[in-house]
Amino acid sequence: MLENFSYCNPTKLYFGENALENLTVELTKYGNNVALVYGGGSIKKNGIYDEIIGILKSAGKTVSEIAGVMPNPTIHKLYEGVEIARTNKVDFILAVGGGSVVDYAKALSVSIHCDEDPWEKYYARFEEPACEIVPVGVVLTMVGTGSEMNAGAVITYPEKKLKIGHVFADEKIMPRFSILNPKYTMSLPKSQMVAGIYDMFNHICEQYFSGEDDNTSDYISEGLMRSIIHSSRIAMKDMNDYEARSNLMWAAAWALNTLVSKGKSTDWMVHMLGQSVGACSNATHGMTLSAVSLPYYKMIMPYGIQKFVRFAVNVWNISPVGKTEKQLAEEGLSAMEMWMKELGLATKLSQIGVTTEMIDDIVKGTLIMKGGYKVLSKDDVREVLMQSM
Repeated sequence: MLENFSYCNPTKLYFGENALENLTVELTKYGNNVALVYGGGSIKKNGIYDEIIGILKSAGKTVSEIAGVMPNPTIHKLYEGVEIARTNKVDFILAVGGGSVVDYAKALSVSIHCDEDPWEKYYARFEEPACEIVPVGVVLTMVGTGSEMNAGAVITYPEKKLKIGHVFADEKIMPRFSILNPKYTMSLPKSQMVAGIYDMFNHICEQYFSGEDDNTSDYISEGLMRSIIHSSRIAMKDMNDYEARSNLMWAAAWALNTLVSKGKSTDWMVHMLGQSVGACSNATHGMTLSAVSLPYYKMIMPYGIQKFVRFAVNVWNISPVGKTEKQLAEEGLSAMEMWMKELGLATKLSQIGVTTEMIDDIVKGTLIMKGGYKVLSKDDVREVLMQSM
């Protein structure tokens, strides 16, 4: 039986090679003072920046820029952006980049008019905004996080060694529109593509490995996972295969636009582990997830054996004939491990620069979630991390 839920996703998507043509129409709906938010400058090298600046100027917008948003955006960068936005009386935010830039833009949207410290309010106390929310639009250049179609925003506090995500309840924090052109993702390095592929895949796992009912969401999740596996193999052979890249972009949006979580308790412990690893090491998000996944799933497998059996059969096409549930479940995880190695993902924390001296801080910074098949203790967290080394 599905749990009770409500569902609304107000983000309007424009998808395809000509998607940016819709930006002009969308800009007419919002104020004249626009904050253009972007990362390290790759959009200037590939021409996207010039194209967007041209559209903004043609629309008569006054543009202030918040550049240099890093892969794990920090609270200090957020404070900097708040000051720029307030000084320029920003009434619309246009995020151009990947998930970190989009997360940052959403955090900025609830912080510009906030009269408290946004870290304390949103990331320590997990409160909802009581202030005016500045609307956000997105031009996506890297896929994986699904941030283009949800209300989540992850921010890092380096000195505290904390990386915290807040999924806001107010749908106004979701991007009002997102422009998705698969070609924009093709100029990025293969390592970033691969990290994004695992991020989207694990988003689905976090929602799939929970609950024991016959849930429609699980059938959707299995189809999405199969699609990602199939398209990832094509994209690895040819990073410019438009069909594969477009399918990955579309799957990433559906993996975390809250649809497949409906009626589910959801897990999210791999993300809690990975985010804490990222706070202590600044490693790439998708790689932090891949490095801790297998030991975590091996730990919880006995408590959700039926779902792991289903995962093996329905996602990895493993025949159940003559096998015990345990054998099937283990074969499913082995198939996932082989695919991860095929993509070149990190399967050990040591591969992404984590040392045993960091473990105490990672354990301390790991939030415990209660929606999965086993509620971890801090000792369990330590065991998973040590198994991941």
